[in-house]
Amino acid sequence: MSRPDETRPVRDEDAIDVAAVVGWLHQHADGEVPVGVPEVRQFPGGASNLTYLLRWPSADGEPRELILRRPPPGAKARGAHDMAREYLIQHALGPVYPYVAGMVALCRDESVLGSDFYVMERLPGLILRRDPPFELAPEAASRLCEDAWEALALLHEVEVSGVPELSSLGRGEGYVGRQVAGWTDRLGRAATDDLGDWRDVTTWLDDQQPRDSGQCLIHNDWRFDNLVLDADLRVTGVLDWEMATVGDPLMDLGGALAYWIQADDDAFFRDLRRQPTTVPGMWTRGQVVEWYCRRRGLAVTREAWRFYEAFGLFRLAVILQQIWYRYVLGQTHNPAYAGFGAAVRHLEQRTRRVVSGEARG
Repeated sequence: MSRPDETRPVRDEDAIDVAAVVGWLHQHADGEVPVGVPEVRQFPGGASNLTYLLRWPSADGEPRELILRRPPPGAKARGAHDMAREYLIQHALGPVYPYVAGMVALCRDESVLGSDFYVMERLPGLILRRDPPFELAPEAASRLCEDAWEALALLHEVEVSGVPELSSLGRGEGYVGRQVAGWTDRLGRAATDDLGDWRDVTTWLDDQQPRDSGQCLIHNDWRFDNLVLDADLRVTGVLDWEMATVGDPLMDLGGALAYWIQADDDAFFRDLRRQPTTVPGMWTRGQVVEWYCRRRGLAVTREAWRFYEAFGLFRLAVILQQIWYRYVLGQTHNPAYAGFGAAVRHLEQRTRRVVSGEARG
């Protein structure tokens, strides 16, 4: 299966000084970097950090390709878009988890691009987005689900205590409470005139929060468009470690399932999907929870799961609200963000239905 080129020309507002990057890489990269100025293109996926492809042509027809990641312009949530942290997590995780790209260099000199950035090897393979570029049979879709969630289960089983750079991410018990408080604070800091009143939701989340179900390395942004697949649709790589930390695995699962839009969801929610999770054979959210809990030996009732489901939807709404805030303030002009205000309002309604017990998200 060939990999389609999903990149596009770099948006004017996201342009980078390519010569400055290459000059810096030649002095600091871990490994050889080709001479000359590469072609630079931008990946359309993602609504947070910016991702670029650096491609050098080769005489043998196989170009050298590297990936550059840097923060977006404009105001940023406190602690977000930490390039050094994202780089160091992957660098430390490489020896103990098989699905991480090789790190090339981390730049903390803002005179090069105006912000920190890092460069890594490009993982070969296919990334599934909203609509797969081929027909996905139901049996293949189901098998893909199991492989993707198995990769998350394996991540949650990494022995972080044996890797100092990873274990240092943990802050001990109270992860759930810190997340409720932190995302509530982020929502307030990203308020726009059209933001609804979420106080009853945040109060419910604060009152209903459970004790931590465990402590492990969590990804915090688990989606198909952050997974690299081989020709047999097996996971070979995991991308976008910006929000990875040591925390509660069920919070990780709940956050991932907020993006897991299924075929029987309403039309507006289906239109928001970024993954092919509505095709026949894809598991439902309920099936994912059941499989994951059985795989990891966890006992979670449907009523207990309601908190994780509601928090996942709330957290997704805050993520979109933060981007909508930047769009409203004119800090980004990406047309892909023009509908994020309406998406936040829809997620507010879905979250309220889960909180009230009226429906599952």
